[in-house]
Amino acid sequence: MNRYARQMVLPGIGAAGQDRLAQAHVLVVGAGGLGCPALQYLAAAGVGRITLVDPDLVEETNLHRQPLYRMDQVGRPKAQAAAAALAVLNPDCQVVPRVEWLTPANAGDLVQAADVTLDCADSFAVSLTLSDACMAAGRPIITASALGLSGYAAGCCGGAPSLRAIFPDLPAQAANCASAGVLGPVVGMIGALQAQMALAVLLGLDPRPLGRLISWDAGGWRMGGFRFDTAPEPADPLPFIAHAQIAPGDLLIDLRTEAAPIAGARHLPPDRIAHLDPGPAPRVVLACRTGLRAHNAGRVLQSRWPGPIALLALTDDDLKGRP
Repeated sequence: MNRYARQMVLPGIGAAGQDRLAQAHVLVVGAGGLGCPALQYLAAAGVGRITLVDPDLVEETNLHRQPLYRMDQVGRPKAQAAAAALAVLNPDCQVVPRVEWLTPANAGDLVQAADVTLDCADSFAVSLTLSDACMAAGRPIITASALGLSGYAAGCCGGAPSLRAIFPDLPAQAANCASAGVLGPVVGMIGALQAQMALAVLLGLDPRPLGRLISWDAGGWRMGGFRFDTAPEPADPLPFIAHAQIAPGDLLIDLRTEAAPIAGARHLPPDRIAHLDPGPAPRVVLACRTGLRAHNAGRVLQSRWPGPIALLALTDDDLKGRP
């Protein structure tokens, strides 16, 4: 019996829909708690090609929410470990692992080559970078976030508003899985939801998931969401750039207060950004670890300086001085 028989019998799929999945190319950025279930369901469904981007290694503290990996894979690059596991799950699915950071330097080409992108990185900088790239390319993106006992997934771009339209303002600070914790089934549900939304886009199912946000609150046992088809795009978004895209003459500001500034940067705490005088600099580049402080400081600077401003989320390679 055909391994896809139980999904091919569904209205709107059939042999033609299954062939569309076999010909599809999906970009998945992040092979963690969101990426693991999304990857498993996309590969199992018969998606023909998946490009998987993740720079991290498997860690023992990942395993409670990333059951795609095993103890004997601790220390191995996640992208490679996931590709090996998916090859066993479904040899029909070609998974191309890329052990590298997703940055504004490589996002455009990666997005352009794929039919749909899944943002499973759970990072402000990566999410906005991917959304910007998908908006420019006219490609759809399924973005998501999960923390603690709640999360959401949203279908953006590809004819729908971008992630920036849903969240034009970012919080002053944010927690992560290490500080706030997370239960495995929560990210599992959100990651599976991402896969479902991506399959709906590839198959052209109606109603389409683009322009829709779906939320899940495991603490209160509630699902919710809303449509955002008419959400306006921000008039003056602050773009992210890669370290390699810093131009001669740029004024590079390192906003981190917990470490020495990176090479070529001037150190300035975020609460002093309103006093910055860029002088003759053609552009100010604001840098921090996650991009959150840079974004919020950029908003402050934007209100008093008319020149171009770009944001830089520092990767491990940037901090170690590697190209």
